[in-house]
Amino acid sequence: MRQWIAEIATDTTSGVKTSVESFYLPREEDVRREIIKRGAYCLSIRAYERSPMERLLARSSWWQVQLLRGIQFRSTSTSPGVAFWRLIEGETNPTRQNILSPAKEALSRGLGIIDALKALNIFDRGTLAILSASEKANKLVEGIPHAISTITQKRKNMRAIGGTMAWLGFDVLSIVQAMFWGKDLVLGWFHDNAPTEVDKLAEYNDVVGKLELTWNILILIAVAATVFMVWCILSFFLNRGKDDWPTARIVRKIPLIGAYMRDLGFADSMSTAARMLRGKVPINEMMIQSAESASVPDIALYWHAAEQDLKRGIPLGSAMDREPLNRSERLEIASLSDLSQIATIMESISEMRAQNAKGKHSLILWLAFGLTGLYLAIAFGSAIFALTVMNMSMDSLLGGLTSF
Repeated sequence: MRQWIAEIATDTTSGVKTSVESFYLPREEDVRREIIKRGAYCLSIRAYERSPMERLLARSSWWQVQLLRGIQFRSTSTSPGVAFWRLIEGETNPTRQNILSPAKEALSRGLGIIDALKALNIFDRGTLAILSASEKANKLVEGIPHAISTITQKRKNMRAIGGTMAWLGFDVLSIVQAMFWGKDLVLGWFHDNAPTEVDKLAEYNDVVGKLELTWNILILIAVAATVFMVWCILSFFLNRGKDDWPTARIVRKIPLIGAYMRDLGFADSMSTAARMLRGKVPINEMMIQSAESASVPDIALYWHAAEQDLKRGIPLGSAMDREPLNRSERLEIASLSDLSQIATIMESISEMRAQNAKGKHSLILWLAFGLTGLYLAIAFGSAIFALTVMNMSMDSLLGGLTSF
């Protein structure tokens, strides 16, 4: 299903009139068929592409929260589907009308509110899981606050990840800039101050050549790291909502960063599951939705395995007592004696995972800072070592740089 913009011509008593309408259908042929059913003529059809401003607004957590609150407010006197339709009809901002048009088309075709929300393609899978599970339990209005809480929590997590990536990007950019500027300055000074003695010149050029090679390798490493980071950021942005893709698998194999992402994923998953249980969603439905909303394959496999064991009649505590939960988390699950405790235990596990992720986040920042210092120490230490090999004094170097 995707959105199409079609220019159509309609015969009227006053002549042919043209108009532009939006359709939400799987294929271009379906749009043509729909136009023919109306007795109109299709002039042109194009796939609708959101503008950068629309994409930014649609993906913002602020817009998502406002949309859900609007549905919740209007659902006090009518069904959520009708409330959503009235919200769309009452929207006057053209940008927001474009964003909401797929949902309007879905509702007009008789689809449910969950299908309409999925048509917007703005909510992540965890939020849709909570809303879908709540809707199946006929308690969508009660599930909306839990979905809003999930969006808010994920916004905090994304800020933490964004801060980490920004810090690493600043480190890499600083390294590349320092190397590019420092290379020409230092190596230029070496070439301008070569010894005049023939016997020393060959040794001098050999040392300077090795220094230049070392710095070229360091610059190549920095540029490669920059390209990898940019590639990862773009890939994660373009593949939002997908179960898995090559870049995500590569990043998860990086020891510390992979563990950090798994802890964040488990914190989100357990928190989402607890909110669904608080919203009176059945346990088996909660597990299915938690598996579908998981952003890490290991977490999805955990919920699938637990749900299958539960179907076979295994007690809930035993079904959930499995990897990748750590020892302390499994002890909490094993101590489960009352079904009313499960939501509390899940929230406790979510908090522990969030704390672990916070510790790994700090460790990543300090490790990045240390690697940056080590990188620069190798770069400029190699130049100082070259001076030592050539029996030059530091006073001579400082004097030459000052005069330069």
